[in-house]
Amino acid sequence: MDGSARMWISEIPSLDPDAREVILDLDRTSADPAERMACVLLNRGHEGEAGVFYLLPEDLSARYERTGNRLSVSLLARLDVLAEDLAARPAALRVHLGLLPRDPLHDGRAVLVRRETVTDFVPAERDGFQQPVVLIDHNAEHGDGPVALTELVTLFERQEAGIVVVAAPKAPPA
Repeated sequence: MDGSARMWISEIPSLDPDAREVILDLDRTSADPAERMACVLLNRGHEGEAGVFYLLPEDLSARYERTGNRLSVSLLARLDVLAEDLAARPAALRVHLGLLPRDPLHDGRAVLVRRETVTDFVPAERDGFQQPVVLIDHNAEHGDGPVALTELVTLFERQEAGIVVVAAPKAPPA
């Protein structure tokens, strides 16, 4: 299993033990306002099989980038969609909306989360999309330090974490 503290390339046995996925950990209680904003957008998911939710690229999308032996994944959100979903949230979170870094390829989008790891893994491509990114969201109740992937999968199996699949278009969605 390759991975930084919060990004892995691995299998999720309860979903498809034969498929390698790019997995990001999202903590709903993170000190990072942008990570909490990403978690707000997860409410836009549409339920699929086995309790997995899927997001439309217009709501939240992912982008892969490779630099040498490093693979990075960014989670991107349209600013208008994010502003709409944050309207009912505390002002302390909304104030950070204007501080988010803009997506260099699409001015109407912001970069919410960016993670990277050293790997030779190349996401598969099909019909203008790269392999989707799997997000496992949870509340951090584990104390100090990052959560291990095995713990995240266990939380999902106990229905204490959610899995959301995010599309990774080759070109930025409109």
